[in-house]
Amino acid sequence: ITTRHRGGGHKRLYRKIDFRRNKKDISGEIVTIEYDPNRSADICLVHYRDGEKTYILHPRGAMIGDTIFSGPRAPISMGNALPLTNMPLGTAIHNVEIQVRKGGQLARAAGAVAELIAKEDGLATIRLPSGEVRLISENCSATIGQVGNVNSNNRALGKAGSKRWLGKRSE
Repeated sequence: ITTRHRGGGHKRLYRKIDFRRNKKDISGEIVTIEYDPNRSADICLVHYRDGEKTYILHPRGAMIGDTIFSGPRAPISMGNALPLTNMPLGTAIHNVEIQVRKGGQLARAAGAVAELIAKEDGLATIRLPSGEVRLISENCSATIGQVGNVNSNNRALGKAGSKRWLGKRSE
């Protein structure tokens, strides 16, 4: 045994998620909203105008047929990804980068939302879902809105076997 309380569980197909959102100034349409067994949040399949298809985290309130943008000129609306410099203070954000162009690493779980508190001297202050306040570069990008599937932690599993299907063993 290498790790206690882990093992078994249903086989999972990994869906590659676009945390970078680097399709700048190209609109994309949300085609489907899907369950992802690898994370608590749901995911959206986005078809971009140039023909590329990617998965992104499902922003709360996003519907099939909605159009999303990313890049510095993206409008301030739910699901759009843009640098923190272009966002007003108090904006609810998720999928926040820690380093520029590395891809979102903060506030990615279901229902997670961070808040842009302040901007000064090229740094942005963000309040994370844990309550931690963090300074990151203003050039880092984030997605506007809250991650969907807010009630994921309220699901009643019903029996011990349901926990086993998730890969969690009791001892």
